[in-house]
Amino acid sequence: MNRCYMKFIAIILVSYSVVASAQRINFNTQKNWSLNKKELLISFGPTQFLGDLGGANSANYDYSLKDWDWQALGGNAGIGYRFRFHPKFATTSNLSYLMLRGDDKYSEEHVRFHRNLHFRTHMVEFQQRFEFILFSVEKFSPAYNLPGARGGKRRNQQYYVFGGLGAAFFIPQAKYQDSWVALRPLKTEGQAKPYSPIAFTVPAGFGFRVGLGAQWRIGLEATYNMVFSDYVDDVSTVYADPSSFSDPAGAYLSNPSDPSVTIGVPNGSVGGFNWFGAGYQRGDNKQRDSYYRLNIVLAKNLTYKDYGRQRIKTSGVKPSGKKIQ
Repeated sequence: MNRCYMKFIAIILVSYSVVASAQRINFNTQKNWSLNKKELLISFGPTQFLGDLGGANSANYDYSLKDWDWQALGGNAGIGYRFRFHPKFATTSNLSYLMLRGDDKYSEEHVRFHRNLHFRTHMVEFQQRFEFILFSVEKFSPAYNLPGARGGKRRNQQYYVFGGLGAAFFIPQAKYQDSWVALRPLKTEGQAKPYSPIAFTVPAGFGFRVGLGAQWRIGLEATYNMVFSDYVDDVSTVYADPSSFSDPAGAYLSNPSDPSVTIGVPNGSVGGFNWFGAGYQRGDNKQRDSYYRLNIVLAKNLTYKDYGRQRIKTSGVKPSGKKIQ
């Protein structure tokens, strides 16, 4: 009886030794990435729009961090799927909802401040990104999970850069008589037909993630997104003739500036130039709109499997300690 008992203990110890060895192979070599090929992503964070509205008191700051209006922060949330097909490369499909905002009342430039335009934009965006992993450490010690064991370590870190291509559907709005009104149908710049509400986007950024365990990671991503449209904020070219609007909302939202405001001289004119008159510059169509976002990203490992089963693929040994034929 004692001999059978000792044999049983010996088999358990041998089996554990094989499992431990296989786990180290899986997690402490360049094959680590194969256990994290597929991930479900959940992201959320603030957005900052960079376009014609608001901004710093200099054209030299356009699209830079100095052009931010902290009071006009928006937000975003998204869900994605990441497929890591190489130790250094991965691709991510991401679907997001964003709220972008801008308001001239936050501008430090006096003409833009008195122009008095504002907007918010609902945006739904799909992006396909390509990631290059600059550095990663993914290690696991089986002793980590043993009761009373010490010295086992988990290390799960990644640092990466990415770029890609996307498409966005956007709905700019502005407030009129305490209600938010869709701006595109109003054709606020006197367009013959409304601009397209769909535009391509190009994201570029960097991020890092750390492990919370075998199945979860958390990280931070900073992204710059260029939009191939200048109408995310409904502002691009020149002021329209007020008499061309049949809708009072369109007439007001096309030019809410106060003509009595003095910018140099009364009526907003300097040397015969009317800053807010029909046909004069309302926006800058030489530069496309863009936005930043800073996201917290949660990742759920969809490829995770029991490490006792994973060792079968690497060592070809059953839990009993017998070789697979």
